[in-house]
Amino acid sequence: MGIVEDRNYQPLGPEDPDDYRPNSQIAFVIDPTVEDGKYVRTLGFIFEECAPGDYIPLHTHTFDEAIVIDEGTADVRLGNETRVVGPGAVVFVPAGMPHAWGNPGPSLLRAHGVFPSDVLNGEYLERNPAPGTEGDPPQPPFSLDLREMETG
Repeated sequence: MGIVEDRNYQPLGPEDPDDYRPNSQIAFVIDPTVEDGKYVRTLGFIFEECAPGDYIPLHTHTFDEAIVIDEGTADVRLGNETRVVGPGAVVFVPAGMPHAWGNPGPSLLRAHGVFPSDVLNGEYLERNPAPGTEGDPPQPPFSLDLREMETG
């Protein structure tokens, strides 16, 4: 049965030189792989706990995404538009649309995104550089196979 009750949050540290937010954490959730092959392959979730003052740098994906603000206040940039939104807001991000968001508030921002794949891909257009990488350009486009992460 495809029910996930626990999330494995990981800090956003120096492993990603383009998205350094060591006080924030992220968890990826997909329908677990089962031997009979009856599991959802076309949905993935990102759950984030974004610390005050932290921002996800401007980036794109090759797929549509929806971001839901669960708790706190988010400063959202979608294309050329910027807006502050609160709990319950849903941000629809078309494939290829540059977007960024972050936490301008004094308390934790909790949000989650959903996308139509178990592979997360993207390209950073701006950076939150890890210490010592401030002068570097963004890394090449990335692709994370969440199934490979599932098995360790």
